[in-house]
Amino acid sequence: MPEKPEKLTYADSGVDMAAGEKAVELIKAHVRSTFRPEVIGDLGGFGGLFAIDWKRYDDPLLVASTDGVGTKSLIARMANRRNTIGIDCVAMSVDDIAAQGAEPLFFLDYISIGKLVPDEIDELVAGVAEGCRQARCALLGGEMSEHPGVMEPGEFDLVGFAVGVVERSGVLPSGVQTGDRLIGFASPGLRCNGYSLARAALFDRAGRDIHDAAWPGAHITLADVLLEPSVIYAPAMLELARKVPVRAFAHITGGGLPGNVNRVLPDRCDAVVQRGTWDEPRVFSVIQEAGAVPDDEMAAVFNLGLGMIAVVAPDAAEAAVDTVRSAGHDAWIVGDVVDGHGRVHVASR
Repeated sequence: MPEKPEKLTYADSGVDMAAGEKAVELIKAHVRSTFRPEVIGDLGGFGGLFAIDWKRYDDPLLVASTDGVGTKSLIARMANRRNTIGIDCVAMSVDDIAAQGAEPLFFLDYISIGKLVPDEIDELVAGVAEGCRQARCALLGGEMSEHPGVMEPGEFDLVGFAVGVVERSGVLPSGVQTGDRLIGFASPGLRCNGYSLARAALFDRAGRDIHDAAWPGAHITLADVLLEPSVIYAPAMLELARKVPVRAFAHITGGGLPGNVNRVLPDRCDAVVQRGTWDEPRVFSVIQEAGAVPDDEMAAVFNLGLGMIAVVAPDAAEAAVDTVRSAGHDAWIVGDVVDGHGRVHVASR
């Protein structure tokens, strides 16, 4: 008689359900720490429940967004640091919906990983939970998926989904016109965009190591500056919109200033952003020098130190800067809306 084949289990194929169960136990406290009063029930259901008090609104609209951390995950893997990249994931989505005037309500995450290691999942979700606390939204649920044969051990990707609410009358952009001023919110690092170019310049072209000093004489490493967590602007944005007439917000992500500010301009207007009016973090010049990257390419790829732009009425510009600074972010008047055709001009320093 032929020999019976050896029994095959899910773990033999590369999926460890026990590790998954352990990871769920580890992350429960992180998730619960984000709960708002509107969250119904606890972890473990097939979906998250969130009760919205519709009586608070006259004509509410839900706003939803999804985004990920891109190849910043490769930097986290190179540096063996996963504790802050979850903040980046939250920032990308909640700041997108806040740019339309919406208050973030809840967030869900999706982690795909080559081999599920509970402590690594714990690090990732701890960052997501911190981001949700900063954004004042609930981490309502999520998914972790082990992908043996598709991803190598140590590889991961992190994606998030945010839902918020806004009054129909408060949807942005609205009323952008010639004469409006541009208010830039400070970003100390790259946020989640431009990492493929940064890696090509720093590691492939210049031969740097992730643990090298960021620049000569620096007491921080390239890992420190490249893994600088994205600032979450949503609470400050909502505060600003309550206090001054905000016409629009532009979240400076992929496409840099030219590719995002143009999204809030009417066809009859251009925007002029004047470099030199804000403090540009040194990491951008380090990347530019390492790769001999042209100025226009830098502006089209990186945020150059401005993670969010608010368009405000001209007589509200100074008050807007003061409000953003009071909310904990540095800010500057960085440009103007002028007559034009819907384009953005980044003026040289």
